[in-house]
Amino acid sequence: MHVPIALIVIDMQNAMRSESLASRNNPAAEDNIARLQRAWRDTPHPLVSVRHISRSPTSLFAPGQPGAAFQERFLPRPQEHVVEKNVPDAFINTGLERWLHARAVRRLVIAGVSTNNSVEATARTAGNLGFDVVVVSDACFTFDKQDFGGTWRSAEEVHLMALANLHDEYAQVRSTDEVLATLTRG
Repeated sequence: MHVPIALIVIDMQNAMRSESLASRNNPAAEDNIARLQRAWRDTPHPLVSVRHISRSPTSLFAPGQPGAAFQERFLPRPQEHVVEKNVPDAFINTGLERWLHARAVRRLVIAGVSTNNSVEATARTAGNLGFDVVVVSDACFTFDKQDFGGTWRSAEEVHLMALANLHDEYAQVRSTDEVLATLTRG
């Protein structure tokens, strides 16, 4: 009997490629997310794709805008679960927790964008809800951001701080290779 482990891929949408966004880190993130997806699709484990749908009609993530669509490389298959969220946290007003519990899923692997926003928010809630959470460090990325004191921080600094916020508090932080090495084929 295998213990289900859900892969949750967050916000891999066209808007994340917009030229209007700040500089980002981890150019290999998409390749690592794709590796995780391929591996999950070869197992009985569930794969969940999360999509941000903005409430603002001018957002790149507004319904009907090209930016709201999944990137072609990350299109979910018909049997895979899709979660639409309106805030960074994939658990808020989405039914995700109920869906996971109905399938006896207690272990989660989280990848996607952005590390310090939707990934961090979702991982924090998952940890607080009692899920066993892994955030895949090299399958996430983020963007340059100005801190509260007015200093610009590189995307890599923002990424590493978000991972530090999560590690050993809400989740374990692992690499793609580490996750794949322990993935149970069921």
